[in-house]
Amino acid sequence: MIIISLAPVLIILIYVYFRDKYEKEPINLLLKALLAGAVIVVPIIILEKFLSFLNPFETNPLQGFWSAFVVAGFSEELFKFAALYFLIWKNSNFNEKFDGIVYAVFISLGFGGIENILYVSEGGAGVALTRAWTAVPAHAIFGITMGYYFGIAKMYPEIRQSFLRKALAVPILIHGIYDFILMSGIPFLLALFLPFVVYLYYSGLKRMKVISDASVFRHD
Repeated sequence: MIIISLAPVLIILIYVYFRDKYEKEPINLLLKALLAGAVIVVPIIILEKFLSFLNPFETNPLQGFWSAFVVAGFSEELFKFAALYFLIWKNSNFNEKFDGIVYAVFISLGFGGIENILYVSEGGAGVALTRAWTAVPAHAIFGITMGYYFGIAKMYPEIRQSFLRKALAVPILIHGIYDFILMSGIPFLLALFLPFVVYLYYSGLKRMKVISDASVFRHD
């Protein structure tokens, strides 16, 4: 089950690593990013339990909204952002816009890998197959989105603060939408789940292409 859980994580990590065309990131720092993503599982679980306890709503769709945007989206992306910032913001290896995507994805999938093991160990191979095409890539795309804005913020001081805010806010938003579709209990929204997953794939690959094509610009 562990192998099945981590296989899609490894495939995506390898893909993102080799999309970094100009200067590969040091393996030891990437492993630290992956480990940081795994470690933040613990404080995220604690915060999610606390926020779930504070949930003021008892019925859907408001209960689903709180769980999706506040409990899951806010908690998980906040800690991913904190890990990303403290690990690489001042690191000399962070010298291209695309580097933000690489490190953000490694952190995001460090978390996503542990989460996937927990779900698959309980739900079995069927859950593993479903999550391999939905939840695992979704976590990667949340990371791509965060890293996209994070990398731009690093390289362009004149827009730094606004893009750092976007690096946190936009992943929370799309993460919240992803979970709300599943948690809302609204049949119409459930019908939109697959199109939304396709949109996430498209937006993530597009952001990678835009940053990859422009990453020849270096920060001195």
